[in-house]
Amino acid sequence: MLEFDNVSKSFWTGKQRKVILDRASFRIEMGNSLGILARNGTGKTTIINMMAGLEKPDEGEIRKSCRVSFPLGFMGGVVPRHSGTENVRFIARLYGLDADYVEAFCRWLAGLGEYFDMPVGTYSQGMKARLTFSLLLALDFDIYLIDEGMPSTTDVEFNRKAGDILRDRLSKSTVVVVSHQPRTLEKFCRSAAVLRDGRLYMFDTLEEAKQLYDYSSQS
Repeated sequence: MLEFDNVSKSFWTGKQRKVILDRASFRIEMGNSLGILARNGTGKTTIINMMAGLEKPDEGEIRKSCRVSFPLGFMGGVVPRHSGTENVRFIARLYGLDADYVEAFCRWLAGLGEYFDMPVGTYSQGMKARLTFSLLLALDFDIYLIDEGMPSTTDVEFNRKAGDILRDRLSKSTVVVVSHQPRTLEKFCRSAAVLRDGRLYMFDTLEEAKQLYDYSSQS
């Protein structure tokens, strides 16, 4: 279970205070994947980061009784001056996993060849995406966090292998995906919520959430 209890979060933009969440309370139960619809600039990534523990709320409490992933595509924790090998082995140890297995899995899936032993700072954006995506799939989580859908690279073979593994993982896990496009949520979720003016409106179905989202987008 992942639970937000009376959580508030805001930022000072230099001109005014931007409210992301205002005393929000909701719960994500295992087996009930959730999609969150929100327009760009309203705090989608901030909410995902709070779920992952990368950002703290201003007020309230976030409780977890399960293993929650870092956001899909997140590059934090990967040190540019260290090689792919050094990065994946370090993160494997942080999660208490077999570093040899995690390294072998990431080498196979990322398909970076000799670059795996070079500093990540020398990688192209596509190579970095393949490394972090491989690392996410090498680790085992109860809840997977996805910001704006599954990223893809220009490497067709990697996209095929990673997509097959992700679909298998998601069939056995719970997913939280945030997006400004309803069709992105259709791939992953049945229930959905709408983030609007600092409040999170929960609905049993995506169709109900879309009705409020479409209305608020026009107003």
